[in-house]
Amino acid sequence: MKRIEVKLAVHVVAPLLDLIKGMADSLRSELASPYAPSGLDPEFDAVWSGELLTAQCVDLQVLLGLFNEEFFADGVIALDEDNAEQIVRATAAVRLRLRSQYLGVLGDETLETGNVELEGLEEPLRKAFMCYLFLATIQELIIQHMDGSILDA
Repeated sequence: MKRIEVKLAVHVVAPLLDLIKGMADSLRSELASPYAPSGLDPEFDAVWSGELLTAQCVDLQVLLGLFNEEFFADGVIALDEDNAEQIVRATAAVRLRLRSQYLGVLGDETLETGNVELEGLEEPLRKAFMCYLFLATIQELIIQHMDGSILDA
């Protein structure tokens, strides 16, 4: 089983965790990406969206679980084949929420390229942007270093 241990600077990541937790809290009751009901069967739509929300909540718990007491002691998070898919989904959900709540003013091209003058941003926007980039980096690490089967699932 492939495993990646990433050493992070706790003093840099810790302030971002408050924002991640806040986004995760808002995602406990609402999907990151709106579910478009089929309209054909309201009961099916309700069950399906409920299952999606439950899965999203589990994924977010796995992501937040990376930043436990051990992380604050040694600064290391462990990514492996057991948690990789869930972390990719959870980071995507948080990034979508960051984009909709804070980062929409920057535009998609800026978000994807990361070309922005950080010093020119107000503190809440700067923090949200740094969080967005941090989560993107986690996603990239997983995609680059894990078995290709994660992408086939």
